[in-house]
Amino acid sequence: MTRLLRKTLITGLILAVSTGAALAEVIKPFVLAGTSGGDVATVSTEVKSKLTAGGFEVVGEYSPYADTNIIIVTNDAQKGYAAKSEFGGYGAISRVSITRNGDSTEVSYTNPVYMAAAYRMAVDMADIRAKLESALGAKEEFGTGDKQLSADDMRKYHYTVMMEYFDDPSTLAEYDSQAEAVKAVEDSLAAGAGGASKVYRVDIPGKDETVFGVALAGADADDCSGDEYIMGRIDKGSPRSSAHLPYEIVVTDGVARALYARFRIAINWPHLPMVASETGATFMSIMCSPGAIEEALIQASGEEP
Repeated sequence: MTRLLRKTLITGLILAVSTGAALAEVIKPFVLAGTSGGDVATVSTEVKSKLTAGGFEVVGEYSPYADTNIIIVTNDAQKGYAAKSEFGGYGAISRVSITRNGDSTEVSYTNPVYMAAAYRMAVDMADIRAKLESALGAKEEFGTGDKQLSADDMRKYHYTVMMEYFDDPSTLAEYDSQAEAVKAVEDSLAAGAGGASKVYRVDIPGKDETVFGVALAGADADDCSGDEYIMGRIDKGSPRSSAHLPYEIVVTDGVARALYARFRIAINWPHLPMVASETGATFMSIMCSPGAIEEALIQASGEEP
């Protein structure tokens, strides 16, 4: 009887561990679809064709710096998931990057399952992940280094003590109505306020929420808010994490908000060291950027920092 009881307990323990491992599946922010020898422009055209054929709508595109192109896509299902989630606008789109890295051109995209967890969405968006894989392929997931992160980890993620969570956004501007707020952001982006410009706009169905994708050029090469300034200092691994860009402004019920940069950057580089690395990529190297990004996005929302 004792032997039988011991065997039963061991079997139960194995099952519990196996179940726990399955529930704690490791996820990463980016998926490398594949590489090719083609140039960025040619590959971008091919990628857009595949995405459209796969049921996605291309809502924006921009080149933040040389040899890199970012394509923004969504579909009705993804917008519907955003509508079901508080501040779901952050997860209403997927970003696809085409980046020349050495002798090859990489095609990568944001992992919807990872982003759904990071943005605390009501659904895991596994079907969106499957559609992107069907359209573009999936060679490997990447973007966390040696860190092993699960969906549960990402739903409560922050980089370290005293740093922001998902529900600690920057409040950029407040208006009397959603229409007034959206117009203010549109006008400010069109005017290039804060060195910002519009990459895309998606209106979330069924509620007063709109997400804008915002390119940040910076006033000059030394402007800490600039896309190229930041990426040149931290995006030094292979594959490249270009699909980190662009940043978002989400307008909800007349209030413009953005994820604070210490959170928004960290979810895509959770393994980035604070002060030292072999490549020089550290959070200290962009210490001035979170505040500068916030100031640029405040101006892009129609206010003064």
